Amino acid sequence: MRYHTGNLDDGTLLSLYEKMLKPRMIEEKMLILLRQGKISKWFSGIGQEAISIGVTAALKTEEYILPMHRNLGVFTTRDVPLHRLFAQWQGKASGFTKGRDRSFHFGSQEHKIVGMISHLGPQLGVADGIALADVLGRKKRVTAVFTGEGATSEGDFHEALNVASVWNLPVLFCIENNGYGLSTPTKEQYNCEHLADRAKGYGMESRIIDGNNILEIYTKVNELCKALRKRPRPVLLEFKTFRMRGHEEASGTKYVPEKLMKQWAQKDPIRNYEQFLLKSGILDEGKIESLKTAISKEISENLEIAFNESSIQSNKSVELSDVYQKYDFEVFEKSELSNNIRLVDALSEGLRQSMERHNNLVIMGQDVAEYGGVFKITEGFTKAFGRSRVRNTPICESVIISAAMGLSINKMKAVVEMQFADFVSSGFNPIVNYLAKIHYRWGQNADVVIRMPCGGGVGAGPFHSQTNEAWFTKTPGLKVVYPAFPDDAKGLLNTAINDPNPVLFFEHKGLYRSVYGDVPENYYTLPFGQAGVVREGKDVTIVSYGAGIHWALDTLEQHPDIDAELIDLRTLQPLDMESIYTSVEKTNRLIILQEDSLFGGVASDISAMVMEHRFEYLDAPVKRVASLETPIPFAANLETEYLPKQRFEAALLDLMSY
Repeated sequence: MRYHTGNLDDGTLLSLYEKMLKPRMIEEKMLILLRQGKISKWFSGIGQEAISIGVTAALKTEEYILPMHRNLGVFTTRDVPLHRLFAQWQGKASGFTKGRDRSFHFGSQEHKIVGMISHLGPQLGVADGIALADVLGRKKRVTAVFTGEGATSEGDFHEALNVASVWNLPVLFCIENNGYGLSTPTKEQYNCEHLADRAKGYGMESRIIDGNNILEIYTKVNELCKALRKRPRPVLLEFKTFRMRGHEEASGTKYVPEKLMKQWAQKDPIRNYEQFLLKSGILDEGKIESLKTAISKEISENLEIAFNESSIQSNKSVELSDVYQKYDFEVFEKSELSNNIRLVDALSEGLRQSMERHNNLVIMGQDVAEYGGVFKITEGFTKAFGRSRVRNTPICESVIISAAMGLSINKMKAVVEMQFADFVSSGFNPIVNYLAKIHYRWGQNADVVIRMPCGGGVGAGPFHSQTNEAWFTKTPGLKVVYPAFPDDAKGLLNTAINDPNPVLFFEHKGLYRSVYGDVPENYYTLPFGQAGVVREGKDVTIVSYGAGIHWALDTLEQHPDIDAELIDLRTLQPLDMESIYTSVEKTNRLIILQEDSLFGGVASDISAMVMEHRFEYLDAPVKRVASLETPIPFAANLETEYLPKQRFEAALLDLMSY
């Protein structure tokens, strides 16, 4: 192996050796502890240390880096305390996830490290968002993100490269090509000679680097970082390397030909570099021994700290309170001046006033810039706030949601518009596995609002009409809002943007231009978790949200003899059960109306909770009314039969006659 020192001084050359030696020695110790049953799992990076060290050493400490399982060297080079790493791997409280996640599934804002999730791909989009925040803040910084060659087959990889290229984001996409995705060789994963060649299709630069040559990695990455800080743009780096142990220890290496193992053993990045330093006179055997002694002592002392820490104990209240970041709702009162406007106008007004209030707020989505979005809610926003803050995106929901997460990590806010709520399925993974879990896992907030134009009644068919709130109400960590009136929509949207937790904000398309209301002119907020009583009554409680509220009002107009109390939930997570309980105690009857299909919907949970906690107040069975258990049809007569409005009237009359 050839090493070219260039203008690197002896101190730097020696430092790179020390930085590689430490993770190797930690790993060797962890393999012993694994066999002793003192840690549960280990993903070895032996043979790949040069990549982690070279890239991390080339970055500035204030620049974010997003590692994977085999990047222990990232953490040690960033001086993460070893006792906390060891506690993390043992599931102790002083680790980074309070025992809630294992191995390297964590981040640390202090060290500017953002750990992976097992789905791999989303972190590439997160890197895009972090880099975007730096560009918008005019900070001359680079973001580095790691992935393996196996994950380059995921859609998120291609989406992330495309967005980074279109937006000229200073991201180093680092592929550690070690030849195998678990046991699957590269020839069964992709059909091109070099993964770096894929950059051409995205208009990006790329480099192929010897992943076992620490000096080649450090000098080339350092040179690239300097260039990207001056002229932001993404670069794809393919590091050719090999892992000398299994995907994780339980898998072994029997699937690797013995000849190949021997070839790569000769390319060991530490042993070869050590021999180079010895021959150069920069290092001697005495220095090696003293370094190993010092590192071994550091490992032992920190292991003792971690071992001496008692096992973590579960505390129900702590566990529940950490699902969401604590948010002290700030009240902004409504002004007396108001205008009678449509729901679509109220949303636009709230979004505009929030953009004025939060200089760090970015709107992203398909056609949201000059075109104003397909529903024109952001019309005129580019003129008011500029294209840097109102950003058209490629059609790639997954990476844009991940990028919104990256913006939040880098101290910004994001509103993402799904062109239609149906399309959120293409971005489902980062919502339910990244945004929803990140605060519970390592205390990072996800300051993201996802706007969801939804609902039927407009003849849009199966792919543009779903009201899919139940996909998200059952996912801990998400908040779900679903207003029915213009004034609620504006106030709740402002609150959603203020809230540091991820919010799914549902907006019924059929109400956009059909429902009017008096909406205060000023910026105001409304609290989550407080239902609205649209109409008071004593004979029956009707609970609904969104378009269902208006269907209920229409039905009650046809039956003035029914003295119904109509409750508009407004938010589905958090859910205001106390208002429902109070009403049921008064009326002794309950009917729940939802546009979503019946099974697994919000109505089922409300019904179950009332039966559990207020059964003695009921004079009749709880009724649930919902859409048919089919996809949403297009033809008007079919859609009318699908939706529950007509069935609601019959169910209400049946309940009243019970």
